[in-house]
Amino acid sequence: MRLLHTMLRVGNLPRAIDFYTQVLGMTLLRTTHRPEQGYDLAFLGYGSNPEHAELELTYNHGVDGYELGTAYGHIAIGVADVAATCAALRTRAAELGGAISREPGPVKGGNTMIAFITDPDGYKIELIERSTEQPQP
Repeated sequence: MRLLHTMLRVGNLPRAIDFYTQVLGMTLLRTTHRPEQGYDLAFLGYGSNPEHAELELTYNHGVDGYELGTAYGHIAIGVADVAATCAALRTRAAELGGAISREPGPVKGGNTMIAFITDPDGYKIELIERSTEQPQP
């Protein structure tokens, strides 16, 4: 078994695509438009299945926002340098409706450096410093 994708419901599909491609450096892999069924999909990632897990963004026609609830946590992305990544992403994230919501620093009770960025729909993305990751664009 392997993880294929994670799905998030978004209130504005073009805005969400811009955030994940322009801020987090993902590639738009494919889209599906289902007007008769009332939804559109966009699949993004750092590569496509089966080599990489993907992020599926779902826009349900006529719905411009969702309650995130208390069960959702976050998506995690590995980065080479969490402080440098936040510095590079801060302005563009704000321009596209996102924000750094937890500044870089060690995880509570540990040494791993992390930060959080929030997307325009309020979803949290954890940035985890991993020395084996490639530098972000």
